[in-house]
Amino acid sequence: MSKTFGLLIGTRRYEVKEVDDGFASYLENAMNEDFNLGGNNEITTLLQAYVRKNYEIYKQDEVIKQLYKKLDEEV
Repeated sequence: MSKTFGLLIGTRRYEVKEVDDGFASYLENAMNEDFNLGGNNEITTLLQAYVRKNYEIYKQDEVIKQLYKKLDEEV
């Protein structure tokens, strides 16, 4: 099964279609944290969410690099 999500940005509605159920729950929670799912979102809100998510990825990448380095030193 799949799910469809909608988001209103700058008075225009955008839809994310056919999201697998396993990912849909995660995506819905993440979108709920970043956006006003029941109302309009400004373009700046979208940009802020993008920057926030990229920062999270950056921090995760740093942790992965540290773990890789630690594993490499132990081998």
